[in-house]
Amino acid sequence: MSFAPSSPVTGSSVTGLAAPTYTFTTDVAPTVNGKQFAVTTLGGTQTGVATHAVSNPFSVTFFRPANLRVLPPQNPVTGVVKNIPMNTYKFITRKGVSPGANLPQMVARITTIIEVPAGADTADAVSLAAMLSAHFGVGNAQASGIYATVTSGII
Repeated sequence: MSFAPSSPVTGSSVTGLAAPTYTFTTDVAPTVNGKQFAVTTLGGTQTGVATHAVSNPFSVTFFRPANLRVLPPQNPVTGVVKNIPMNTYKFITRKGVSPGANLPQMVARITTIIEVPAGADTADAVSLAAMLSAHFGVGNAQASGIYATVTSGII
């Protein structure tokens, strides 16, 4: 299954939002190696939150490497593989926010970078699954705490 969020997506529990959901529409990614979806409908109670617009974006984008790298061959004498390449993926969420009264909208961003050594996708796929499960599980479980940190500066 490739990156294709089911719509609507139930948002994480975050202070100030009640049962948030987000309905996505397929959008055009900025590059051919990405997929983008824009939030077109909000559900639950999200007072003051706006859906996607040109001047106020609300989107998620996932990028894969433009050129996927593979594991190079081992040295036939030593069995060593030098310089194992990395495949870098990015997951970006963008949301237009107001920095203050009478100020223009600016874009806030969350970027998750996933770096995978070439070959691990087949040699140790289950560890990649565990890594992603833990990463997004912590993000989901800690969404309200992360929100508190980005609004108070206290970690």
